[in-house]
Amino acid sequence: MFAAVSCSVVWPRRTRSWAVSGSLTDAVISDPKPSFTFRYKLRMPDTDARVAIVNEHMRLENLHDFAGCIAMFGRPRYEVVAGDEIYDGGDGVGHFLEENRHAFPDFQFVPTRVAPTPDAVVVEGRFKGTHEGSWRGLPATGKKVDFPMCLIFEFEGEIMTNERLYFDIGTPLLQLGAADDPNSLKFMVTTMLLHPWTITKAVVRTIWLRLTPRK
Repeated sequence: MFAAVSCSVVWPRRTRSWAVSGSLTDAVISDPKPSFTFRYKLRMPDTDARVAIVNEHMRLENLHDFAGCIAMFGRPRYEVVAGDEIYDGGDGVGHFLEENRHAFPDFQFVPTRVAPTPDAVVVEGRFKGTHEGSWRGLPATGKKVDFPMCLIFEFEGEIMTNERLYFDIGTPLLQLGAADDPNSLKFMVTTMLLHPWTITKAVVRTIWLRLTPRK
């Protein structure tokens, strides 16, 4: 996001010219002593084109047209922050999408907000599907999931280079019955039985902090 800027300053008996970069709009500034003209114009990224690329990418993914979906990238790459996973290249991204389809054959991502930024497009939405295949080691439960997800599509110019996914992995696991609500009695009892040393250390630390004067 740079501008080609041309400037000239006219002094008595000589003229100096040069080129620089950077500004935010078109402008002309003049000073009669000496005569000074400053013109600049910024070439902004086409955010409408970026949003169109992202919308088409999501549309094709919801159709499970993974080849077309991947083709919207200049360099295919997915980052799944919840699992600290990176899928690089067309084969890697394709593998990730096929895993999702295997686990949730009817999956859809429903965008609720699409917001362009200077170097990315941010999308908020919900992932929905029915758990009909193994997912992260969990056998099919037949249950439905519906959880919030945030996607950040990164660009270089108008070329899409990365999709970064943010979601709380505990939410779908809770909906699938593979996790418990942390505020429930079942979760507390299970945690005490399975992690007695961790709970004991936490209790001792809490008591210590209450008895120790704070400075």
